[in-house]
Amino acid sequence: MRRRRMLVLCPHPQGVAAGQRLKYEQYMDDWRAAGWDITVSSYMDDAMWRVVYEKGHARAKAAGVARGHLRRMRDLARVARYDLVYVFMWVTPVGTSVFERLVRRFARHVIYDVEDNVLVGQRLDKGDNPNPLAKLIKGPGKARYLIRTADHVIASSPFLAETCRGMNARGAATYISSSVDTDRFEPTGRYDNDHPIVIGWTGTFSTKPFLDLLADVFRRLAERVPFTLKVIGNFDYDLSGVPLEVVRWSAANEVADLQTFDIGVYPLPIDDWVTGKSGLKAIQYMAFALPCVATEVGTTPLLIRDGENGLLVRSDDEWVDALERLVRDADLRRRLGTAARADAVACYSLHAVAGQYRAVIDSVKGE
Repeated sequence: MRRRRMLVLCPHPQGVAAGQRLKYEQYMDDWRAAGWDITVSSYMDDAMWRVVYEKGHARAKAAGVARGHLRRMRDLARVARYDLVYVFMWVTPVGTSVFERLVRRFARHVIYDVEDNVLVGQRLDKGDNPNPLAKLIKGPGKARYLIRTADHVIASSPFLAETCRGMNARGAATYISSSVDTDRFEPTGRYDNDHPIVIGWTGTFSTKPFLDLLADVFRRLAERVPFTLKVIGNFDYDLSGVPLEVVRWSAANEVADLQTFDIGVYPLPIDDWVTGKSGLKAIQYMAFALPCVATEVGTTPLLIRDGENGLLVRSDDEWVDALERLVRDADLRRRLGTAARADAVACYSLHAVAGQYRAVIDSVKGE
């Protein structure tokens, strides 16, 4: 049997964006072993990635957009030679849907992988958007077209998958959760109270407004119990009245940094956009055997069983009470964290999820 050819079209360079790293990128070796030769074409190159989410750098960003469009023009010339085109989020992040339409016209088969509820779009305040390009990247028009026309849609939540199934011309949409390498994301097994307790959060500028939802919670908590808030991200952060450590995310230090957490927090607004989120932060915390406190909305009740493998809350008072319990009670952290780790391995590890991707690819593969 001949080896088949797949072209992956994605926004970001490989290995840097969580939406790609902790979704399909982890499985490309598995696809290669199943008989696929894979070519990856990222819209952004490394030079653009370094500045795209920073304020300013207008000239460098414009040059990056020009290079990205030239790269996509080259891709259009070769799309028809591949058995399958795998599109993550968009073909191009800016402009009209013309590139998406041309890819669909010339490609034999298309799988569209979409995360978050881009049909609604995330509304960020001006201060939380580092540049207009970042706002354009969230536009829903391209996603609607790809959802309608793809041979199969992979969605980041069961709610989004249901919506996509109704929109897709073939009714073909599958929910595949974000997942983690539980052989690499290993817990430390530290549950004592003989060290300063660290409450941790990891994310990017686009999810910073969710962390901001807990500002008053952390201030109130600091009046009750000692703790350090550790923020891992790609932005500066300050919170008066709260002991704080801010760390820049890096691939090299990702595991070691997350292993310093004692408790993970996953705050979310209660709105339609959140129903498309996969719960990635919660899954990361679970893999490290951390008790996670999360807003009870969207997919979080599907991941977290309140009082069994984490805690679910809705109000500020519930946030403060839940975090205080965990800071004070090492045995509770151990019980919830141990159950969370078991669920992460069973349901959200590479071994658990790999077959779901293969099943979708096999359903649309070209011969």
